Amino acid sequence: MDLGHLFTSESIISFFVLVVLEVVLGIDNVIFVSIIMNRLKDAKEQKRARYIWMATGILSRSLLLLALGWLLSQKGKYVIPESWFGKGFDLASIVMLLGGLFLIYKSVKEIHTKLEGEDPSASVKNKQWISLGQAIGQIILIDAVFSFDSIITAGGTAKHVEIMIAAVVIAMAVMFLFSPKISAFIHKHPTLKMLALSFLVMIGLGLIMEGWNERAAHELHLKNYIYFGMAFSFIVEVLNMFMRKRVSNKVVQLNAPTLDENTDKNSDQAH
Repeated sequence: MDLGHLFTSESIISFFVLVVLEVVLGIDNVIFVSIIMNRLKDAKEQKRARYIWMATGILSRSLLLLALGWLLSQKGKYVIPESWFGKGFDLASIVMLLGGLFLIYKSVKEIHTKLEGEDPSASVKNKQWISLGQAIGQIILIDAVFSFDSIITAGGTAKHVEIMIAAVVIAMAVMFLFSPKISAFIHKHPTLKMLALSFLVMIGLGLIMEGWNERAAHELHLKNYIYFGMAFSFIVEVLNMFMRKRVSNKVVQLNAPTLDENTDKNSDQAH
């Protein structure tokens, strides 16, 4: 089996970009899951729920990515004939168009929620104990919602399903092992969250353009321009963070789900 296509510069760059995006954008998922697990009385049940979340998260995303791979294999098999819009659309193109629109909508809505929306932490102040079965059901439901964003992001960032699955698995493992530290870092530097969401807008636009005219998107090397814009923006933000650290520590506080004071203690006991 020839695996040379997985080690090209484009594949390697898309892999690292996707891992970073999945980790940064998966923080809210981690916090929501942690809130649910914190409602379990027994520390052993919390630990078991964490492992179940890890396994089901990786399995569900991998299956969805394999389904995405099947969609990509349907290219050229028109579902909407050329007579309708002057050009034909296969199933993969339709999914790219709808996925791109969804990604832009969800990203802009998330930016609004983080800056102007209601603080979701207000809804989790009253703590009620739940059973392990209830916790697992809620975790799977929340993870399914977040995984859809994850899969569309993967499809818009990388070309090969193997790259997507590897990046998603590594991102899930990183979030599972280092979620408290990553969450604290993102909370300390909220512009990283905003930057990641703006990257999703770019990826969504790229998906729309590729879904509408794949040949033109490849001829323009669209993803290369997107990667350049993302890399340049990230470098500028790193410089901003360095300068801000020397001048002032005051940052904007984003609306975000938060854990109560006992969460970290319970989480440490679960480990």
